[in-house]
Amino acid sequence: MTLASENRPSIAATVISLAAEATELETRVIALRQALAELDEQMRAVSNLRRHKGHSAVTSRTTIPDELSGVSGDCSAVSVPE
Repeated sequence: MTLASENRPSIAATVISLAAEATELETRVIALRQALAELDEQMRAVSNLRRHKGHSAVTSRTTIPDELSGVSGDCSAVSVPE
């Protein structure tokens, strides 16, 4: 048996292992891209909220949209730096 034929099972196992790892990494990249897109949406919403706040009278009891905070209700204790 030659050295090349002896190494074939080892090479095949390495290729399979690397392919599995590549698939896991691709899945992780997709998840990270989705998280970044969601964060970008939240940042734009906060930016728009701040821009709107600067152009209109805001009462002392401001609420933050549910999609920004994950919770609903009174957020009057929350301050947004100018």
